[in-house]
Amino acid sequence: MDERTRYFRQLRRLRNSARRWSVAGGGLAAATAVLTPYAGIGVWDAVWAAAAGGSVALAVWRHRDHRELAAVEPPPAPPPALPGAKLVAAVERFPAGRQVMQEVRRHRERYALRGSAVAKAWDRLDRASSTLQTLAGRLTGPGQEALLEAATAEEWLRDLGQRVAGVERAIPLSPVDQRASLETAHDSLAAQFDEGVEAFERLVAAVAGWVAEDGQPVADDRHPSFFRLIEATDRLRGLAEGLSELRRYGKTA
Repeated sequence: MDERTRYFRQLRRLRNSARRWSVAGGGLAAATAVLTPYAGIGVWDAVWAAAAGGSVALAVWRHRDHRELAAVEPPPAPPPALPGAKLVAAVERFPAGRQVMQEVRRHRERYALRGSAVAKAWDRLDRASSTLQTLAGRLTGPGQEALLEAATAEEWLRDLGQRVAGVERAIPLSPVDQRASLETAHDSLAAQFDEGVEAFERLVAAVAGWVAEDGQPVADDRHPSFFRLIEATDRLRGLAEGLSELRRYGKTA
C-alpha cells in the first residue's frame, strides 16, 4: 500500500469514527434528558450521563483529528504501474521466480546488444557474473567486501556496455563531419569496457581462489568426509562379503 492510499484510508476512518461517536453521543444525551425527569436522579442516570459525555468528547476529538489530518497535504500519487508490473512483482516474491525474471532481463539486455562490438565482452561479463553468484554464498570475512565491490563494478560495466551500444547505433545517423570524433569516442568507450570486463574476470578468479583455499583442511589435503566415505565403503563391502559367505554356507549345509 502506497503512502497516498494510506493517507486517504486514515482520513476516511477518522471521518466515519467521528460520525459514529456523534450519533452515539447525541442518542445518549437525548435519552438522559428524557429519562431523568421521570425516574429522578439515580445511579443509572449517572451512568447514562457519563456515557453521553464520553461519547460527545470522543466525537469532538475525532472531528479535531480529522480536521488536522485534512489540513495536511496528501502525499503525491505514485507513478502509474507498467502493464504486467503486478504479475512480475508477484513472481519475484519466490526465489525461483526471481531467478527466472533475472534470466529474462539478462536475455533482453543481450538482445539489445546484438551485432554490437561489445557483444562478446558482454557474454564474458554474464559468465563471470553467474560464476560469482555461485561462489557468493561461500564468501566469508574479507570476501564479503570483494563481493560488494564486484556488485558496484558490474553495475558500472553494464551501464557502460549499454552506452557503447547506443553510441555505435548513432554513428551511421551522425553527420559526416562529426562521424570521426564519434567513432573515436566509441572506440575509447569500447576499450574501457573490455578492460573493465577483464578486470572483473580477474576478480572472479581471485574469489574462486579464496573459496578453494578456504575449503582446504589444515592438516591434510583431503577433507575428513573423504576418509569417512572410505570407511563406510569398507564396512558395506565387509557386510556384503559376510552375507555372501552365509548364503554359501547355507547351501552347503
